[in-house]
Amino acid sequence: MHDVFNPRSAHCKTPYGALACGERVTLCCRPLAIDDFTHCSVIVQREFAETRTESELAFTGYWEDRACFSTSFTVPDEPDLLWYHFHFWRDDGTGCLYDKTGYRSKGAPESWQMTVYQESHTPAWFGEGVTYQIFPDRYCRLSIPDTTGMLGDRWVHENWSDLPAWRPENGEIKNRDFFGGSLAGIQAHLDDLEALGVSTIYLCPIFEAASNHRYNTANYEVIDPMLGTNEDFEALCAAAKEHHIHIILDGVFNHTGSQSIYFNADGFYPTIGAAQSVESPYYPWFSFQSWPNVYESWWGITTLPNVREDNPSYVDYIIENENSIVRRWLQAGASGWRLDVADELPDEFILKLRKAMEETDPEAILIGEVWEDASNKISYSQRRRYFLGQELHGVMNYPFRTALLSYLLGGNAGEFREAMETIRENYPPKAFYSAMNFLGTHDTPRILTILGGASLSDDREWQSGFHLSPEARALGLARVRLAAAVLFTFPGSPMIYYGDEAGMEGCGDPFNRGTFPWGQEDRDLQGWFRKLGELRKTRPSLQRGAIRWLHADGPLLAFTRETPGETTITVVNAGAEGRAFRIGVDVTDLISGERLTGGELWLEPYQARVFQ
Repeated sequence: MHDVFNPRSAHCKTPYGALACGERVTLCCRPLAIDDFTHCSVIVQREFAETRTESELAFTGYWEDRACFSTSFTVPDEPDLLWYHFHFWRDDGTGCLYDKTGYRSKGAPESWQMTVYQESHTPAWFGEGVTYQIFPDRYCRLSIPDTTGMLGDRWVHENWSDLPAWRPENGEIKNRDFFGGSLAGIQAHLDDLEALGVSTIYLCPIFEAASNHRYNTANYEVIDPMLGTNEDFEALCAAAKEHHIHIILDGVFNHTGSQSIYFNADGFYPTIGAAQSVESPYYPWFSFQSWPNVYESWWGITTLPNVREDNPSYVDYIIENENSIVRRWLQAGASGWRLDVADELPDEFILKLRKAMEETDPEAILIGEVWEDASNKISYSQRRRYFLGQELHGVMNYPFRTALLSYLLGGNAGEFREAMETIRENYPPKAFYSAMNFLGTHDTPRILTILGGASLSDDREWQSGFHLSPEARALGLARVRLAAAVLFTFPGSPMIYYGDEAGMEGCGDPFNRGTFPWGQEDRDLQGWFRKLGELRKTRPSLQRGAIRWLHADGPLLAFTRETPGETTITVVNAGAEGRAFRIGVDVTDLISGERLTGGELWLEPYQARVFQ
């Protein structure tokens, strides 16, 4: 069966996917000849330029039982999102539209997307390597800290293996329990991380803050004293670079903490904050409806007052000043920023931030927290421009996680391929290869808990005592191995959430933020991650190779990554029964070293294999 038009087919559209400004594209439609269409046009809507054009395609003859219509044109010189569909008609004037749904005679068309982006430099090191996300308080402590004189009403667990505090205090979750993980604790395990194949550490917030998660920043200029000092951060970055590891910081620039030096609601700081005086230099940073107690805050959480990202003083402080927050921490050794809630930051703010980063360190990476397809994201009624060339280098790839988990939990591999091809088609190539792919984060339940088949309850009492049964854990571990095989061999940077490689379980926050189980790791699972990390580190095809799908149907998934002179093949059986699969060439298992001739494979239930 042939498509009338399929933008992923070279017969219908070349080149594939997004196009650089000024690039030439060819479109070809092939309706059945018996439909007797004699004319075809393409209707193109430019989203940001707000223009609409209709151009007729030339009839180029017949191919089998199809009539062929073709055109070539140059896409705009300015970045934009193009939406296009087709119009077919006959000499007698009868006809119809053709869009993603097929032929239609009425209704608004569902157009195809064509991303037109401005070419710009994207650091290659991020997408080629392995990322490791650390929630700093829970990774490693070298000693129990003294909280005397620190911001907030903190207390520290003596027992490292305690469950994080989760019960509300006076109806409110305080997040004031700490375990005492530190930057020095991270530095002490750089050898372990390097052995895992890690080339980037993404740190959840490390600046002074009253909570254990530190997303309520109190002072952007100071490392939280429980984690260490500014000098400790510089030492960590320097030591990490000796292990060929970059450090990325979490930039929480949409809001601060109400206890911050800028807002200073409880007067902890000796300077005057916005909540203390309308004469405070920080007062214009916030939006008060009724000073000092009624103000805009993130999702209505009063401990997280929103900042005005259009305020010149705030922009100067965070971005533009020669000693701005963005610049100074890059100069201190950081290699990039991950932007928290990027969809709540204005495009102009992100554009200026990227520019400041490039001026400070042209090889710094900028990753955004975006949960959907970032190429066509709409937030606050505005179409975003993340991937038009001057804002984000990449995003956290939530669509990857969603589609992969659906497949591994019994879905069809074809749906995973479809979801990933949509992303590959819509994203500029460098953005696709700079995606932060992951199985879990501090915002999601632990991957082992999910893949163990747990039916999660919202009841926190239930969550606090939940553990997988031995049978469910065994199933979950098998599926995590499958997930990791796809994660490490797929385009983009594979990201490990600390402890997932060690077999940690946990439901929602805070149970997904437990302490790393030093001395109680699942060694077999760690070994699997290390083998995959070694492959990622040593095989150029996994770092930058093109992807080609071999099979994606039912429980079987197979794809290759290819560079000139090297091919890596990933084959996954996510089903409970063994399956045969034919590759058609002699291959060698890159994990076991087994040589297979004739290309005939047998995959056991829940087995993944990686070949060359």
